[in-house]
Amino acid sequence: MILAIDAATKTGWALIKSGMVYESGVQDFSKKRGESNGIMFIRFRRWLGDMIIDTKPDLIIYEQSGVFRSGAASEISHNLTGRVQEIAEASFLQYAAYAPKALKKFATGNGNADKPAMIKACEQKSGKVVKDDNEADAILLGLMAYEEYGVE
Repeated sequence: MILAIDAATKTGWALIKSGMVYESGVQDFSKKRGESNGIMFIRFRRWLGDMIIDTKPDLIIYEQSGVFRSGAASEISHNLTGRVQEIAEASFLQYAAYAPKALKKFATGNGNADKPAMIKACEQKSGKVVKDDNEADAILLGLMAYEEYGVE
């Protein structure tokens, strides 16, 4: 099974089994008033650890941190993807990342596709109606990894 993660404040995730979406969703790690980014990272770390224990994936795929306009968004993205790597290593799991442009090209044929195009591509490829672009990206990451690695 592949666990695919689009790590952000609203993290999209998908479990891909035999090239099909087994389960997917969005986990919200938004900070509450007075909380630091560190609290968000602690919640993410706990959620991902529990997800690994519950689903026992063979491979974790995530989207590489891109360059954002906001310094805060960059900090969050880089820290969350670092935690994906850390937890995968500690769990003795293989992991890989895809660049946003590669994911967009896989999904739509265009490395500069916008969010609505990605959602549409996801729904066409997976047959699943998604909540938002975060879930769509996670599903597409998992399907892309399945095509490349063939992990059941």
